[in-house]
Amino acid sequence: MTEETKDTNVQKEPVEEVQTEPTATEEVTDIEAEDSTQDEVEVDPIAVLEAEKEALEERVLRLQAEIANMQRINAKERQDAAKFRSQKLASELLDVVDNLERALQTETVSEDAAALKKGVEMVMTQLKSTFEREQIVVIDPIGEAFNPNFHQAVSVMPAAEGQASETVLTVLQKGYQLHERVLRPAMVIVAE
Repeated sequence: MTEETKDTNVQKEPVEEVQTEPTATEEVTDIEAEDSTQDEVEVDPIAVLEAEKEALEERVLRLQAEIANMQRINAKERQDAAKFRSQKLASELLDVVDNLERALQTETVSEDAAALKKGVEMVMTQLKSTFEREQIVVIDPIGEAFNPNFHQAVSVMPAAEGQASETVLTVLQKGYQLHERVLRPAMVIVAE
């Protein structure tokens, strides 16, 4: 039995040695990993700084582009504000112009009425010149194709022979536009 015990001990010893060898290898691997991590740590600050630099440069470019876009939008808004500054006043004056035109269509029988009509004509002339200066244009589309962006169809009538359908037959109330913006669409009767 002693021999068997010795054999078992002998067998146990190599097993123990085999078990301890991987532990030693693991320690060596851990030490090498720590060394390589230290090497990487030494290289990392430069790489990190370069990455940060690239990120900051990209951010600067984006911010510069954003500033340029904001400046362009701001300039466009200022230009539009200047272009359409008279829109509200012009819209309110359209009814006044309509009434003055109706006053000019009346017939005068007395000298006083003729003098009054002459005064209304002078006011109307001044208003028209002011509208021209501000680039307020009359929309008077008789015979043109109906365009819902510029015309408001009030009624529809059968088209006369030789006349295209969906054309403006009669203008009931003139329309006006300021530059490309419609102040008031023309009220029209359209051919069907």
